[in-house]
Amino acid sequence: MSSTVGILQGKSLCLLRAQNQVLKKGVVDEQANSASLKEQLKMKDQSLRKLQQEMDSLTFRNQQLAKRVELLQDELALSEAKGKKNKKSAESSSQLSQEQKSVFNEDLQKKIEENERLHILFFEADEQHKRLEAELRTRLEVLETDAAQHQAVVDSLTRKYTDTVEKLQNDKAKLEIKSQTLEREAKDCRLRTEECQQQLKNLQAALGSRLEESLCIINEKVPFNDTRSNRYNALNVPLHNRRYQLKLRDLAGQALAFVQELVTALLNFHTYTEQKVQIFPIDSATDAISPLNQKFSQYLHENASYVRPLEEGMLHLFESITEDTVTVLETAVKLKAFSEHLASYLCFLRKILPYQLKSLEEECESSLCTAALRARNMELQRDMKRFTAVFEKLHTYVSLLALPSTKPGGLLRTNYGLVFTNIAATLHGFHDTLKDISKHYSQKATLEQDVPTATQKLITTNDCILSSVVALTNGVGKIASFFSNNLDHFTTSLSYGPKGGTEFISPLSAECMLQYKKKAVAYMKSLKKPCADSVPYEEALANRRVLLSSTESREGLAQQVQQSLEKIAKLEQEKEHWMLEAQLAKIKLEKENQKLKNSLSGHLTETIQERSVLPNVAEQKKETTEKSPREPIKSTSLAPDVESREDLIKNHYMARIAELTSHLQLADSKSVHFHAECRALAKRLSLAEKSKESLMEELKLASQNTSRLQDELMTTKRSYEDQLSMMSDHLCSMNETLTKQREEIDTLKMTSKVSCQVLTLGTGCSSEVLWIAFGISATLLFNKPIHRSLASWEKKFQTWSCMFQ
Repeated sequence: MSSTVGILQGKSLCLLRAQNQVLKKGVVDEQANSASLKEQLKMKDQSLRKLQQEMDSLTFRNQQLAKRVELLQDELALSEAKGKKNKKSAESSSQLSQEQKSVFNEDLQKKIEENERLHILFFEADEQHKRLEAELRTRLEVLETDAAQHQAVVDSLTRKYTDTVEKLQNDKAKLEIKSQTLEREAKDCRLRTEECQQQLKNLQAALGSRLEESLCIINEKVPFNDTRSNRYNALNVPLHNRRYQLKLRDLAGQALAFVQELVTALLNFHTYTEQKVQIFPIDSATDAISPLNQKFSQYLHENASYVRPLEEGMLHLFESITEDTVTVLETAVKLKAFSEHLASYLCFLRKILPYQLKSLEEECESSLCTAALRARNMELQRDMKRFTAVFEKLHTYVSLLALPSTKPGGLLRTNYGLVFTNIAATLHGFHDTLKDISKHYSQKATLEQDVPTATQKLITTNDCILSSVVALTNGVGKIASFFSNNLDHFTTSLSYGPKGGTEFISPLSAECMLQYKKKAVAYMKSLKKPCADSVPYEEALANRRVLLSSTESREGLAQQVQQSLEKIAKLEQEKEHWMLEAQLAKIKLEKENQKLKNSLSGHLTETIQERSVLPNVAEQKKETTEKSPREPIKSTSLAPDVESREDLIKNHYMARIAELTSHLQLADSKSVHFHAECRALAKRLSLAEKSKESLMEELKLASQNTSRLQDELMTTKRSYEDQLSMMSDHLCSMNETLTKQREEIDTLKMTSKVSCQVLTLGTGCSSEVLWIAFGISATLLFNKPIHRSLASWEKKFQTWSCMFQ
């Protein structure tokens, strides 16, 4: 196994290395491409910077030329004024410089054309450079993203492969350790099997010898062996397991208390559900509810007639389990009645289930229902279906357990343990279902509180439903844990019968067996007679010597009579005392049974009755105690003064005893009253604790809401601050653009003024001067610099000034 693991690891490592090399080559190629593109981008940036510098120098020169043109225009205006005076002299000079003007015009025309061509070339080069730069930038971004993706893939694969290698190494180590431990266990098992085989041989030999002896005894001594026939063996009385009966009665009492809690929780749940249907989504006090909810509330109103019999059936089953009976599944006849009550409650659940589902759908269709509340309602629909399905399972298993007491062959002996195990699993599933119902109801209650039309009545009803569901969940959890903890007791002692029986006893044979048990008990009681009191031999000899003397015999007889009278009085007092104790115990037993049936309101009435009963019992006891000492006194034959003295003493002590008994009875009545008050206070304390838990949950929810609102406030504050900063930046950028536009407007105004002045001067100027002025104005309008050196422009302006002069 370790070799196969090593081969798999080697193959996986080879694959990983090959894939890693391919990925490394791809990453290196991409890195080389990205480096070359970066170099090209740097070269383009350098050329762009050079062109930008040339552009800046040309703009500067154009600005200087524009200023010189303005000066020339001023000088031109002055020369025009002077030209009128010296017109004649100008004509002569113009003829002389005609050849120079033609040369200047041609030179100027060539320079203008060259300037336009250079501007066009520069513009095209600039556009091409920008386009190439954009393409290179996009390509660089794509390559960088691809390189990042490839690097991420490489990193993830390396991590994955390192994790797999580590995992395989750990698995290999674990498997090696496991193989070593298995080898050691195999050696131990071989040694144990050898020891067990040796013990088995010894036991077979011993049991074989004992079997031979027992067969010889049976063949010689037993004329008829009824254990061979299951039919006859079922009539034999089994060994009475008093401990088993007491344990079973204790378990039945605990189950009765749990069932009572479950019944109370179910009653509260159905009742509060009825109130909820009449309140939400339409309040029956203000408007008529739908016919579906009316029918649903009508069915829910009948829940007590289906739920109460469960408690009664469990109480009858508890009363049928006593110390003297043999309680097995075949004799548990009351289990059938409990199964029938559970079936009637299951029919009730099946009847209300479609109405409950339709009622939840109607809540979802109302306008007040939000999406979250609709989701909770759908979850509750599924939970209610599971709730009914769990009761169906429980009814099935309980009806199976009730079959042995009605139909002997209805359930096989081998399936008893499986039925009890399935009941325990079903109870745990029931507990999980109730947990989900409690969670979904609490979520639904919190969502319904946020509804704008939610009233205080709806909130209290939701709280009551939630408390009843919590009580139901706790009760079912107790039942599930109780059943799971005692599952071994239920499965190991399912039914005990006579020794040697291979099958369970039938119900008819169980009844006959119980009758035989009663007869056997009566026979044993008749045989068990108390032995008469005998005097020891030495005491008889001593008494004989005493009787021989007349003087001693008279005093001894008087003492014996007095002692016998005292013993008789004491015995009669004890007899009356124990009779009264038996009556009190009987009364207390009846009252405890009534307390189990009645609610808290019945406890107070029982304590009042007990107070009224106790003084009567005290009076009866007083009368009997007064009668009991007087009877033996009349039978005495002593002197009258001794009798009166003894009567006074006895009357005094008997009055004292009666007074003490009356005080004791009053103390008992007060203790019973205080016990009832303590139970009521305990219940109130449990209710207060539950309300405290609910309030703590509400406090937690409120604190969560406050923290959530604080977080929302902080986020809104931050978003508003970010928006304000963005708006301020936007205003700054708008101000900058506005100043730029204003500057452009000013430049345009200046250029328009220059063009107007040129037009006004056009009438008195030559064509060459106008052409120069229009070229300069064009450069100012379109920001296209004229590529001439400053010295050449100065020479031209000097020649122009000489010409104009």
